[in-house]
Amino acid sequence: MEIGLHIADYAWSGGSAALGPRLAQHAREAEDVGVTRITVMDHVWQMNAYDLGPYESDMLEAYSVLNFLAAVTSTVRLHTLVTAVAFRQPGLLAKQVSALDVLSGGRAGLGIGAGASVDESAGLGLPVPSTRERFELLEEAVQICLQMWSDSDAPFTGRHHRLERTLNVPQSLQRPHPYLLIGGEGEKHTLRLVAKYADACNIGGGDQTVHKLDVLKAHCEAVGRDYDAIEKTTLFSINPETTTDDILRMAEPMRDLGFSTAYIFAQRMPEPGKIIDVIAPAVAGLR
Repeated sequence: MEIGLHIADYAWSGGSAALGPRLAQHAREAEDVGVTRITVMDHVWQMNAYDLGPYESDMLEAYSVLNFLAAVTSTVRLHTLVTAVAFRQPGLLAKQVSALDVLSGGRAGLGIGAGASVDESAGLGLPVPSTRERFELLEEAVQICLQMWSDSDAPFTGRHHRLERTLNVPQSLQRPHPYLLIGGEGEKHTLRLVAKYADACNIGGGDQTVHKLDVLKAHCEAVGRDYDAIEKTTLFSINPETTTDDILRMAEPMRDLGFSTAYIFAQRMPEPGKIIDVIAPAVAGLR
C-alpha cells in the first residue's frame, strides 16, 4: 500500500512569510521518505470542519500550490483531492492540468468532485449551482477534459457547456490522459461516474466501506467496466496524538479490502516535520 500526503492545513508556525520555504521542505521530506503522491484541497477558504480551523485560517489556492510543488519535487504524483467542479470552467481546468503535467514531467492528475462549499463560493462570487446541476456539471467537465486530452479538437455541446474547439496544445505527457480520480461516495451519481470514467475513486473507511465497494462493483457491471481496473484510495487524518502504529491500524484493514493508497492529512500540527516523523515509518511498514 502506498502513502500519499494530503495537505489540508497551512496554519504552520512562522506565518505567511515562511509558507513557501516550509511547503517546499515539507514536500521534499515527504518524497525522501517514500511518499508517492502529494495532494491538496481545492478550497479558497479553510473548510471550518474536520478540526482544521475556521474559515479565516490560511488556505492557498490549489493549482498555484501544485505548480509550486512541481518545481520542488521530482517523483510524486500531484493533484487535488478534489477540485470542486463549479470553481473552474472545464476547458480551462483541462488546460491547467495539462500544463501541470508537462511542467512536472508527467506527474499530474485530476481529482474532481461535485463539491458543496456554499459559503466560500458565495463569499467570493463563485457559482453556487444546485445539487442536481453540480452532478450534471461534473459529468460534462469530465467529458470535456477527456476530449481535450484526446486527439480530437471537435466542438463540445452539453447541457451546460459549449466549446467551439477543444484544442489543447501542448498535450499532456501522460497518454491517453492524466490520472483521473473522481472523489465522493454518493451511490447514485458519484460512484456511477467513477465506474464510467475514472481511473480511481476515494472512499473513506468505516462501516459502509464494503457496501460502497459493492455499489461501485454493481455500477461497473452495468457499464461493462472492469472493477479491478479502478484504483481504490482512501483518506484519513492524524493529529498530535497519532502514532505510527495508529496509522498502520487504520491502513491495514483498507489494504486488505483492496485499497492501494491511503492519503493522510494532519489536524492541529503546526510543525510539518512532525507530520513526516510519524508518517515515515508507516510508509516502510505498508510496502
